[in-house]
Amino acid sequence: MLAKAKMWMHKVPPVRLIVISFALVILVGACLLTLPVCTKAGHATTFLDALFTAGSATCVTGLVLFDTYLHWTNVGQVIILMLIQVGGLGLVTFTTGMTLLMRKKLGLRNLQLAVENTNGDSSDIGGLLRMIFSFTFACEAIGALLLMIRFVPQMGTHGVWVSIFLSVSAYCNAGFDILGSVMDNGSLIPYVADPLVCLTIGCLIVVGGTGFVVIEDIYRSRLEPLAHHQPRHSLNFHSKIVLLMTVLLVVLGTVVFFVLEYDNTLKPLQNFGTKLNASLLQSISPRTAGFASVDITKEHDFTKLFTVLLMFIGAAPGSTGGGIKTTTALVLVCTVLSVMRGDEEASFNHRRIDKFTIYRALAITCGAMMLVLVVTGIITSTTPNVSGTDALFEATSAFGTVGLTAGVTPRLSIISRIAVIITMYIGRVGPLSLGLAISLKRGHSHADSVFPEGRIIVG
Repeated sequence: MLAKAKMWMHKVPPVRLIVISFALVILVGACLLTLPVCTKAGHATTFLDALFTAGSATCVTGLVLFDTYLHWTNVGQVIILMLIQVGGLGLVTFTTGMTLLMRKKLGLRNLQLAVENTNGDSSDIGGLLRMIFSFTFACEAIGALLLMIRFVPQMGTHGVWVSIFLSVSAYCNAGFDILGSVMDNGSLIPYVADPLVCLTIGCLIVVGGTGFVVIEDIYRSRLEPLAHHQPRHSLNFHSKIVLLMTVLLVVLGTVVFFVLEYDNTLKPLQNFGTKLNASLLQSISPRTAGFASVDITKEHDFTKLFTVLLMFIGAAPGSTGGGIKTTTALVLVCTVLSVMRGDEEASFNHRRIDKFTIYRALAITCGAMMLVLVVTGIITSTTPNVSGTDALFEATSAFGTVGLTAGVTPRLSIISRIAVIITMYIGRVGPLSLGLAISLKRGHSHADSVFPEGRIIVG
């Protein structure tokens, strides 16, 4: 039986195996969360509710049907945190990384899976995976220690667990919290005036959403030469784009949110610094994290629509975040601008963008838009008293694996819950990866065929 399983795994394409692995982790997590020992009431959670929670944790989304602290016991919370960690790093990255850390040989098959899962370079995927694990656990440990400064004096020994949970959840861009003892479903609202908590969480989100390939490039190009007293190297083109887009979206989001909500959700806040602190977190969080510093249900519709845009774009490729990715958004903008200028090829910063990258960006964006619109329609038609804006917000939050909600999640109908689970799953594995996993066929390919040109009038 084991031999047959190994043979099957060797035959399955890497992208399909990754897609299947996420589904299996979600199912195992759902089965564990149905156990009565996982709930404080001592009753079994229905499989659909457990599946929703496991899917949200593994897909590092953060949408919840009930407060994580009030509903789940420590056992349930540990299971959720494990799902978040595995989902954030990627199951294949996690298992392959553990193999490397134990200094075992990495076969060609595992190398292919690791490359597919991290968007890395196969020439040094081992070094990349070691760096991912070391850097991830270091960031989570530092984040937990900083958060303990606030939570241990406030909560005692329980504050240690709260700090660890929040640190892992933030770095993995999950958005889960266990602060229900402070405020039911309040997320970080009680700590909106606390720069230590908000800035620590915000930094973890940004670092986790930057992407492992970029982090590795920063280390190789800047930090390693500095440690060895050698000349620093220039960052590669991809890293520069990711860092530029990250800074741009964070600054733009902070300014827009501050202006739009100054006399609304920010009005009760006492001073300028607190309002800026809340705006900064609400700019960072929609990029797939899901922590809230203000009451989302009270935001203006225009603010929600702007947040939808941030959630749809998401984080960087190869990161713990979701969305269509920042680089995809830049490729689309550059393509549109090149067409408007009458250029034959899209370019950015004096670099040409190849057509395959443009086609890939278009495919990802169009697939994502169709999915979000379909799920929005399902939510509005099956869930009572939900506006179109809030339904769009919920659908985009699920696809972008964000976890922010305008109070819609607990009210979702059974059909809507199933649709959101599927959306979170597609958002985590990627619409293009899922499409490839379904459509991959072995045998003859038309890649080398030459077809006659078909002229179509557009515009």
